[in-house]
Amino acid sequence: MASRIAARFAALRAEGRGALIPFLEAYDPDHATSMAILRGMPAAGADLIEIGVPFTDPMADGPIIQLAGQRGLRAGATLAGTLEMVRAFRADDDATPVVLMGYLNPILSYGPARFAADAAAAGVDGLIVVDMPPEEAAVLAPHAAAHGLDIIRLVAPTTDDARLPLVLNASSGFVYYVAITGITGTRSAAPEALEAAIPRIRAHTDLPICIGFGVRSPEQAAHAARVSDGAVVASALIDNLAKSLDAAGGPAPDSARRVLDQVRELAAAVRAARQGADAA
Repeated sequence: MASRIAARFAALRAEGRGALIPFLEAYDPDHATSMAILRGMPAAGADLIEIGVPFTDPMADGPIIQLAGQRGLRAGATLAGTLEMVRAFRADDDATPVVLMGYLNPILSYGPARFAADAAAAGVDGLIVVDMPPEEAAVLAPHAAAHGLDIIRLVAPTTDDARLPLVLNASSGFVYYVAITGITGTRSAAPEALEAAIPRIRAHTDLPICIGFGVRSPEQAAHAARVSDGAVVASALIDNLAKSLDAAGGPAPDSARRVLDQVRELAAAVRAARQGADAA
């Protein structure tokens, strides 16, 4: 049976469009608000959903997502609690793929074999483990494979042609192209750089390729979905959420709605992206 991720990308190919993959940080700014955002994302236009697992040392994350992780940790986020969020989401949605993004240390603490089993049972489809290169993946990859969990690899502008096959051969689900060198939410890649980078990756893999890091606006998301198979939007959504919070860091009555309205705008741009290219 095809995974949810494979099935969703196959359906999107049949529709002739790219994916929108919005991000939320678990428990940011609290469990109830992040759960409301998660539950609302599919109807707002999310094709896949990426959930960040708060961690104390998120080396790839810029200040916006670092602060989101700190809010999540203060609200009581744990890896087990994040899995429970996915389990609750699956009670109403058995189709939308869910990818967890995080770091290896909490998985090692949880126990890799137990984590893979529990993640699959909760309804997780894929994992992005930022600090787990292919050379060190044996601690988790066999357990993930045994439970049908895709390990989604990051490819950066600095990934050269010699290393690219090693990274891609260890990938499944889709390939996450990090559009910039550096941390999240700090700048955006030039459109011409993306147009040059994606064909180089496609020459080595049949997996869908999605662009993240630096995709903030509907226009940037549309361009990413036009030149690749999807756009990942993270910091812009978290920044919008953060600006809605009160002085104590708590949610406003419209915090979840503000984020979901932004997802709708991004989704509309992504859905129109290739029609606009065809018309041009």
